[in-house]
Amino acid sequence: MVKLFGKWDFGEVEVADQGIKSYVNLDPVIIPHSNGKHARQQFNKSEISIVERLVNNVMRNEQNTGKKQVALRIVKEAFEIINTKTQKNPVQVLVEAIANAGPREEVVRLKYGGISVPKAVDTSSQRRVDTALRYITMGASQAAFKSKRSAASCLASEIIAAANRDAKCFSINRKDAKERVAKAAR
Repeated sequence: MVKLFGKWDFGEVEVADQGIKSYVNLDPVIIPHSNGKHARQQFNKSEISIVERLVNNVMRNEQNTGKKQVALRIVKEAFEIINTKTQKNPVQVLVEAIANAGPREEVVRLKYGGISVPKAVDTSSQRRVDTALRYITMGASQAAFKSKRSAASCLASEIIAAANRDAKCFSINRKDAKERVAKAAR
């Protein structure tokens, strides 16, 4: 059985949220690096391992742009921290964090004549996963910016807080704000 970073097994990870189950890919890979094979078709990003998608989102900010090895090291260290703090499989904690941090409702603007009216709509499952990953990595990079804490420890604490639905963490806070605006626009 192939394990992630030689330590964690994907076989014991279960996705409890049925809405995102088909968009969280848990294929076992040795190194989460597919060389962009998903880019051939529009929605193939759901076929990438969820860990590689996290690594790609860590590469989004200015300091790590294009540095996949640095992003891999950050994610690997964050997973080790998660494992020591929670005594659980870090991939399982990541899946729980994604399920909790993805907004279920959003607002779109509809134009009627000359005025624009906000309208609440359900968020697609693919967008829920994308948004959750982006919020988690944004919260981690903001916590690590001009801080003594490492990026790996900030990412680990953000993932753990999102998995526990801690309202103080960045990703859950952003999700709640987005859903609150959507509730007002119903």
